Amino acid sequence: MFDDFLVRAVLAGVGLSLATGPLGSFVVWRRMAYFGDATSHAAILGVALALAADLPVVIGTMVVALAMAVTVATLAAKGWAMDTTLGVLAHSALAFGLVAVSFVPAVRTDLSAWLFGDILAVSQMDLALVWGGALVVVGLLVWRWQGLLTATLNEDLAHASGLNPDRERLVLTIALAIVVAVAIKVVGALLIAAMLIVPAAAARGLSRNPEGMAVMATVIGAASAVGGLGLSLLKDTPAGPSIIVVASLIFAAGTAFGQRMKH
Repeated sequence: MFDDFLVRAVLAGVGLSLATGPLGSFVVWRRMAYFGDATSHAAILGVALALAADLPVVIGTMVVALAMAVTVATLAAKGWAMDTTLGVLAHSALAFGLVAVSFVPAVRTDLSAWLFGDILAVSQMDLALVWGGALVVVGLLVWRWQGLLTATLNEDLAHASGLNPDRERLVLTIALAIVVAVAIKVVGALLIAAMLIVPAAAARGLSRNPEGMAVMATVIGAASAVGGLGLSLLKDTPAGPSIIVVASLIFAAGTAFGQRMKH
């Protein structure tokens, strides 16, 4: 009934949502939107370096994304003004990546696939990487869930409870780098942050507790992936951006519904 490439695309979108739902909730709670931008934009540099060194792209993107995330987390811990710093890092990382890409002809000829994703070209190996990375991220978040919540709520409370907020921040940093590495083939470097933020933002007004928001964000992300692929199939629109369009429409509808419920 369905072509194999479409089945793989749906499975990739759903698998990615398993990670971006709960992780995106923490990104929203901690107001880390620019953090996600800086990390995902750095992935383009990772693509160029990986192909230039004849290494798997997932390794290059993960190493560079992790380096960027650790840099950002370190600067945050030292009290830097993060809005400006993250803005500089995010755009600088993207610029360096695009310049590096110009020296690698294999990437230059298909740059849009790395910027906006090519979920319809996901292979079985890509699918295994997406699901493997998503399960690792979910495992990390489940393992440190209470500590992450406490550190997010109040760092002083976390210290009083015997927790190390810097360690919890490092867990999120590692999780974010993994998501960036496995998501770049699916939604691209420019849309990874949107996949983290938009479903979580849509879920916030529809949930009563943190766990409910994480689950709802996962469901919205999966629905956006399926709906975006359907839109792409019917209207011949680019698949990655179509997924974000559907997520944005769900956010708008959820916001309007939440406002009505308040009145």
